[in-house]
Amino acid sequence: MTSNPYEVQPVTGPVSGSVRPPGSKSLTNRALVVAALARGESRLTNVLDSQDTRVMLESCRRLGVAVEHDPAACTVKVPGCGGRFPASQADLWLENSGTSIRFLTAACTLGEGRFHLDGNARMRQRPILDLVTALKELGAGVRCATDSGCPPVEVVANGLPGGRASVAANVSSQYLSALMMAAPCAKSPVALQIAGGLVSEPYIDMTLGVMKRFGAMVTREAGSLGIQPTGYHGTDYVIEPDASAASYFFAAAAITGGTVTVMGLGRDSLQGDLNFVHALALMGCDVVIAEDRTIVHGEELHGIEIDMNAISDTAQTLAAVAVFAKGPTTIRNIAHVRHKETDRIAAVVTELKRLGLRADEHPDGLTIHPGTPQAATIENYDDHRMAMSFSLIGLKAPGIRIANPSCTAKTYPNYFADLERLCER
Repeated sequence: MTSNPYEVQPVTGPVSGSVRPPGSKSLTNRALVVAALARGESRLTNVLDSQDTRVMLESCRRLGVAVEHDPAACTVKVPGCGGRFPASQADLWLENSGTSIRFLTAACTLGEGRFHLDGNARMRQRPILDLVTALKELGAGVRCATDSGCPPVEVVANGLPGGRASVAANVSSQYLSALMMAAPCAKSPVALQIAGGLVSEPYIDMTLGVMKRFGAMVTREAGSLGIQPTGYHGTDYVIEPDASAASYFFAAAAITGGTVTVMGLGRDSLQGDLNFVHALALMGCDVVIAEDRTIVHGEELHGIEIDMNAISDTAQTLAAVAVFAKGPTTIRNIAHVRHKETDRIAAVVTELKRLGLRADEHPDGLTIHPGTPQAATIENYDDHRMAMSFSLIGLKAPGIRIANPSCTAKTYPNYFADLERLCER
């Protein structure tokens, strides 16, 4: 996917206004999988229409689930398959959607037949072996098709027996989420032991929230989960606006000294990335989290040192804000983001240096030194979050161009239009 560079237009004053980002990609893909496995029909509303969600929808169809998607209305009707996909064979192409390939690898083990899951060149570099190993412990017939420990994946399914498994979740929480979502449709109870550390823990809370909304029975203790084979029941489910996407608008307020309200994200949100606003508060912003909205007012910014393991998808956003703070900002404990759409630590450091700024790379993070960005065309390595986060620097610095801006279609096709609309108010 390529497109002409997008030049960000600097604003002349504080950015103020309200915005409602599209539905959460993380919640959309979780809800699609769970609804597809449920007994009975589900209706999902505020569904995100993006590349990552389209590959999930297409995969559900290839697996025999006749989903009805209305992009204009942001709805999907899902006739559940009762815990086992109808298809006995399917080739699934997941592009570079980590949630899709990991969630569906586990879900395919519930059926009967042969399934092949693959993706683009970057996907073939993203690890999945820890998930495959845990599924084997539960009796599944699944393997990586090469010796790389990465996709493609082959599943020879005859239902998921269940039992006990240990899962490493220090590279991606998606492995654990994938096992959790498949477990209610296993043949017997599933006990999952978390080995080592757990990255991006709020995403596990999100997975639990979706599962329970569809009737799953889960018990959670320190380092372990117990899941009963009760299946799921169809339901109506409203998907929250994407908190990761909201981070860019909160950051726009912080960078320009404005006030931005994000509608639909409040104190009961399932998404841990809403906690990004607390990072902005540490930097000096005023933050209000209400019942149905969150408001950020930008004040003088100062550098901080912060552990962003739990909200690592917003680390690039904070790096953009840090450029305009007084004093350096150090982001740590995000080594796992090197396995995302690109090596995000190395990419951020490289592109900050392209802007003439000083940035130091660490094994598990980076330090950003504030300065005056120079004009440049930012390379984003086909990573949607690189494109969106670095566009924020262009709100204060002229001559910032984003190469291949259409890569934001992965999770937010209308991002630049929404940013322009907010800045025009």
